Amino acid sequence: MTPPRRDNNLVRPYVVTGGRSRGRIDIDLVSLIVAGTSSAALAPDAPPEAGHLLALCRGGVLSVAEIAAYLERPVSVIKVLLSDLAESGHIAARAPAATAERSDIRLLEDLLNGLRALA
Repeated sequence: MTPPRRDNNLVRPYVVTGGRSRGRIDIDLVSLIVAGTSSAALAPDAPPEAGHLLALCRGGVLSVAEIAAYLERPVSVIKVLLSDLAESGHIAARAPAATAERSDIRLLEDLLNGLRALA
């Protein structure tokens, strides 16, 4: 018989988040996360995933989806942990750049005609 396998990823999400399903700060799936300037230590009761998350964010700007993929955790858990870290000043969450409005076709035609006239 094979001994039972112990997998560290089997910790239930509600244990990691303390039973919460949402954080106080709303963070979107495509929000960009960057490590903040806070040098304060993490709270003593912070889950180990928060430390891993903070170390990952120090490497550069990542989206919430990328962070969840790297840490192999559900997005909902990552969003709660990120909210806690944002509240304590350890990270900053930024909304992605807004999409541009659709250009007016007449303006684009005028621009093209002007460029053709220069050539």
